[in-house]
Amino acid sequence: MALKLYGSAMSTCTSRVLTCFHEKSVDFELVPVDLFAGEHKQPPFLARNPFGQIPALEDGDLTLFESRAITSYVAEKFKGTGYDLIRHENLKEAALVKVWMEVESHQYNPAIAPIVYQLLVAPLQGKSPDQSIIDASVEKLGKVLDIYEARLTGTRYLAGDFYSLADLHHLPYTYYLMKTPAASVVDERPHVKAWWEDISSRPAFKKVAEGMKFGGK
Repeated sequence: MALKLYGSAMSTCTSRVLTCFHEKSVDFELVPVDLFAGEHKQPPFLARNPFGQIPALEDGDLTLFESRAITSYVAEKFKGTGYDLIRHENLKEAALVKVWMEVESHQYNPAIAPIVYQLLVAPLQGKSPDQSIIDASVEKLGKVLDIYEARLTGTRYLAGDFYSLADLHHLPYTYYLMKTPAASVVDERPHVKAWWEDISSRPAFKKVAEGMKFGGK
């Protein structure tokens, strides 16, 4: 039975999971959730995720939400197929993957998300971007990326010389960031830029990026 993912192709969290699916070469069905119609706040979807956020995964009688939890589950369940995203045969490497997954969630994402929201989402909602929020978030993201730059001088990817979930989790938000003037925060750091160009060129993500048309961009 194919995995069933409820979400939206343009959503950062949905595309995070879709990229994992493609890396693992697993069968899945994407069930579209109409965010603009508020479908994610209606009882049928709330039964899958009571917080009313996409995506949600159904695998037989198991229902999961939170995109990073879903990617971890998929990478573990299908560790014998596709690309090894969690380094399951090497305890130390697997631990480093988890460290940098945490860094993405707690350091990187809180800095980049407000930038993408202000520059891409707010205009779609008829709001003017708040430049003070953008400036503060770019400064915060820059400090995080200074640490990434130092890290990436010694390793090709964040957890080591191997691609993993730690890198994959960065893809959706960074993809949208690179379509904004704030892309300079990546471009001005040569090792971060090279890392981004590397991970964003992987076939699995390129398939997903075709559906990431946010506001027609």
